Parts: sequence; structure tokens; C-alpha cells
Amino acid sequence: MCGIVGYVGGRPALSIVLDGLRRLEYRGYDSAGVAIIDNDVVRTEKRAGKLANLEKALAERGADGIAAGVTGIGHTRWATHGGPTDRNAHPHLSADGRVAVIHNGIIENFARLRSELEAQGIEFRSDTDTECAAHLLALEMSALRAAGGEEGPALLAEGMRRTVRRLEGAFTLLAVDVEVPDAVVAARRNSPLVVGRGDGENFLASDVSAFIEHTREAIELGQDQVVLITPAGIEITGFDGSPGVGTEFHIDWDASAAEKGGYEYFMLKEIAEQPQAIADTLLGRLSERGEIILDEVRLTDQDLRDVDKVFIVACGTSYHAGMVAKYAIEHWVRIPCEVELASEFRYRDPILDRSTLVIAISQSGETMDTLMAIRHAKEQKARVLAICNTNGSTIPRESDAVLYTHGGPEVAVASTKAFMTQLVACYLIGLHLAQIRGVMYADEVAAVVSRLRRTPDNLRVLLDRMEDVRVLARDLKTASTVLFIGRHVGFPVALEGALKLKELAYMHAEGFAAGELKHGPISLIDQGTPVICVVPSPQGRGVMRDKVVSNIQEVRARGARTIVIAEEGDDDVAAFADHLIHVPHTPTLLAPLMTVVPLQILACEIAAARGNDVDQPRNLAKSVTVE
Repeated sequence: MCGIVGYVGGRPALSIVLDGLRRLEYRGYDSAGVAIIDNDVVRTEKRAGKLANLEKALAERGADGIAAGVTGIGHTRWATHGGPTDRNAHPHLSADGRVAVIHNGIIENFARLRSELEAQGIEFRSDTDTECAAHLLALEMSALRAAGGEEGPALLAEGMRRTVRRLEGAFTLLAVDVEVPDAVVAARRNSPLVVGRGDGENFLASDVSAFIEHTREAIELGQDQVVLITPAGIEITGFDGSPGVGTEFHIDWDASAAEKGGYEYFMLKEIAEQPQAIADTLLGRLSERGEIILDEVRLTDQDLRDVDKVFIVACGTSYHAGMVAKYAIEHWVRIPCEVELASEFRYRDPILDRSTLVIAISQSGETMDTLMAIRHAKEQKARVLAICNTNGSTIPRESDAVLYTHGGPEVAVASTKAFMTQLVACYLIGLHLAQIRGVMYADEVAAVVSRLRRTPDNLRVLLDRMEDVRVLARDLKTASTVLFIGRHVGFPVALEGALKLKELAYMHAEGFAAGELKHGPISLIDQGTPVICVVPSPQGRGVMRDKVVSNIQEVRARGARTIVIAEEGDDDVAAFADHLIHVPHTPTLLAPLMTVVPLQILACEIAAARGNDVDQPRNLAKSVTVE
């Protein structure tokens, strides 16, 4: 969940590294730092807090050579071991000051390694697990030099291979050595790392957005690989030294996609991008024969026909998308579907076998809880299908089938378009299963896809009339508690609305299944308590809609301030609403694609009205790559 950047070439590394870190700051912003090789010295600067603190320190430092070096690494941190302080910021130096290391992930055996190193007389200058890697690499390099043999970049690569073979856990490591001034070495295990291929220069980063201004050609690394970059080339090996290969790909979105585009916040921009993101997710998904097309399938149709139960595993917002998927899959496919928090899945020892399909949902494809859940599932011989936005990430690579959402970069920490595209992907997988199992005909699948394809236009209409929601948000900014209620697919929407408000506005917010109010939560209602109510369509689910209206009356009778989200034409609910928000008509199962949007905007605007950092809420990082 940290941002990492490496560069080697003919241009000043500092400006390139800093530009990359700016694009990656969403991955972690507890601290930031750089290490640049210049004149046989590793020059470092690092500061707690956001990247601006580092940039200020560099400006105050002046021209001491750090800006001239052409090899460097940089890091933005989300703290795991050791608090967010200057001393714990990356990079970390070896005892002799010649090796600098940055790190994403957790080295699980760091305590044992630290004790071993301290017994050798090495004094630690931080509380991090990362510093162990810096000292180990320096010791390995010294031992290799003493033994003679290869020098230069090849020696650095071998030193890294020897180091990572001693490490346990999940990590991406980048390192430079002053005695090898024209190289950066990196290693990855269960943590993101991509290579950018340039002309006379090469790049490393945790995300392609870090180097997209300089190259569109990238390489995804495999598990347990070491990569060495020099101005002249890229060399990939396994941890054991065996030759390795990566998968080359072309980046088909440009740098402007990672900029705000005139919006005040990335989150507002990404909310506005949701119609296009949905269209992109649907693009090319329906064959001429009306069959749903996945991106990668290593399962036969018979494998899917044999499935007798589905588990969906995910975290946070992705978990709420999975909850919606449960309703769709059980309705369309007619097999049991359970939704599990990925962090709990393997610990309760679920019953899995070759007839179980596990659907893993992760925007980044690196969510550690979800990755561990699918590994447990595969150990039990279950099939795994991934929904992901990041090509070549770990979860898709380790799954039996993949549906990429193609939503483009999402910079704001709080997911919006990722949630929306995950919903669409879940619908497509439900339709795919129903068709393969013979429960739905091709024309029935095509009809649902056609409705999905009309969603972007409906969303654009909805987004154009959200001004009343923005005004309401400013009025709600001082509320002490906000409650959300819904039924059927409206229940996970209520949960997602509450999560967004907690993430962004730091307010107490809870989502409930509306029918559960009378079983306890209604005691939370006080005079003026805002209650946001997601009302089902009166068409097709009329009884359920009437039940929710009854729940609205119950809370209103106890003094609640009711904010009602209902379908256009459902004017009867106006009598029970202090504030009424209409959304375009959508079939019941697809309704979350509409009803979640006012809740996203409400949370964003309340947070802004409270003076919070909308794009980078406190204590959170975009991609959670540790358990």
C-alpha cells in the first residue's frame, strides 16, 4: 500500500522520482523520501507527512548534488512497522551508508533478523522492518565482493537474490548501491511492482501511473522475481537465479487520466467518470452469439456447470458489491451464493471442494486478505474467478478466470467508480453462469446487457441534477449520527453509503436492513436524526417497497429526518420524505447502479463542508496489501 518509484537513465532522477511519487501518493501518505546516487554518495531526504513536506525540505536543502544524480528511488509510506516519523520514513540506509532500500509490505521474520543483525554489532536507526533488508543487502554485497567474481549490476542482482531468500512475508523491495551507480534492483513477493521500458532509461514503480509520462511500455513481473534495471536494459530472474520473463503490455490510458481534469477533488472526477467506466466494463462483453466473454478463462464450461455453490470474498466496498451480486446470482443462476469478508474467510474453515466457485473482488488485485482467501480456496480445490481493475496483478494471475473491469485509474482512496464497475462485472458473471448452466437463454442475457448499456446515459442524467444533494450535504455536516436503511439490493447500498460517510466525513454512520429496525436499531432514532432510506421500485417488488415505506413511517414517527431515494414516478413516498431524491427507473437487481450515486456525492460534499481531505482521508490507503 506504499508508493515506490525507481529510475535509472540519463536525466536527473530526482524530478522523475518526485513526479512519480505525486501520482502514487494515494497509496500512502504517512511519510515520503528519496535516495539519489551522486558522486559515489547516496544522498537521501525524507520527511513524515505528505509529499509536500519532503518537497519543502528538498527546496530548503538547495543544490548539494542531489538534483544532479541520474539513478534514484523514492517512496510514499503507509505505516505498518514503526510510527509515521522522520526516522521511520523510507529510504533506509545500511550501516555503512552505501546501500539504500525502500519497501512495500511486511517482512514477517524481521524481529528474528533484527536480533541477528544487532548481535553482529549493527545499530538500527529506525523501528521498521525495512531496515533489516538494507543491512542484509549490504552484508551480502560485501561478502560477494570479498569472494571475487562478478562486479557491477550483476553483483547487485545477486546480492538482492541472496537477501530476499532470507525474508518471509509480502514485500516489494527497491535498492541502490553507490558502488553500482548505474543500476536499481528490485524484488517482489505478493506485492505490486511493474517495470517501465524506456529509451536509454528504465523505470520501476508500484503502479504504471508513476512513469506513464515517460513511457507506455510496461512489464508485469511474476511471483518471487528479481529485476535489475540499467540504462541499457532490463534483466529478470527468479529468487533462485534462474532466468525469468515478464509479461509485456502497452498502457492504453494517458497521464491526464490521473489528473483532476478541472474537478476540485479526484473523487468528484471519478464519480463523474462512472458512466464511461460502466461503458468500458461492458465493451466487447457480448459475442455475436449472445455469450458473455471473460478476459481470461482457464475453466471449461463443464467446470462451471458442475458448480453447486458460490462464495464471494472481498473487503470493504468490494464486499458490498459482492452482497449485491448474491441477489443477482441466486436469482439468475439458482444456486446458493454466500458473501464473505475475505479477512474472515479462511479462519472459519469453510466447506469447499471442486464444485465450489469462489469469486474474488479486488480493485487493485493485491488486497492481501482477499489474496490469502483465494489461496486457501485453491488449496481446497475450489475454482477461483477474479474481478479486478489492475491488469497483471497477483489475484488475477492466481485465479482460474478473470474479468477485468477496465475502469481506469482511481486515485481517490474512497472507491466510487471501482464499486460501480465491480457491480457491472458481478452482473456479467451472474449472466455468464446462468447461460452456461442453461438457466437463461442468449436472448434473455442480451436483454439484461442491453439494460446495462442504457445505464451510462441514465447516470449522466442523474449526475446533472445532484445540486439539491450538495445543498443537503452542507446542511447535514453537523449531524452527530446518520443512519441508512434499505431492503433487498438496497441493503448493501445502505451499507456502502454509511461506509462512504465514515471514510470521508469521520461521522458515525450505520447501515441497516430496514426490517431489522424494530429489532434494536430504532432505539438510535432521536429528534432530527437523519435517516437515509433507499426505496425499492414499486414495479416488480411492490410488496417490498411498501414494507420500506412502513419503515420510513416508523422512524419518522420517532422524530427522524427522512431523506428518501426513490424511483422517478414514485410520488407517493413524498408524503413521508423530508427530502426526496429521485433516480431514473432501473430494474430492481440493477437499481444499485443508480441509488448509490447520491450517497457517494453526499459523503463527498459533507466531508468537504467539514474541511476534510476528500481524496486522502486519514488513516486509510488505497490498496491494502498487508493482512
